[in-house]
Amino acid sequence: MGAFYVLADARHISNDSLALVREILEATGVALTPGIDFGKGAEGFLRFSYANSMENLDKAVDRLAEFFRQRGWL
Repeated sequence: MGAFYVLADARHISNDSLALVREILEATGVALTPGIDFGKGAEGFLRFSYANSMENLDKAVDRLAEFFRQRGWL
């Protein structure tokens, strides 16, 4: 019944948060919010919502981890 978020610094990966979340969504099916949506100061950050079931969160984390591993970012 609430929303919980993490704003993660991804500037070491990309300074284009919108392009990065689109790439992540296409590759994994996991939707994130680009930092640029929160202003110029948040560009390069990614917002994760974790207001979901543990089962869905586990699946999302597994997909994201594989995505980052394949690119050498993890």
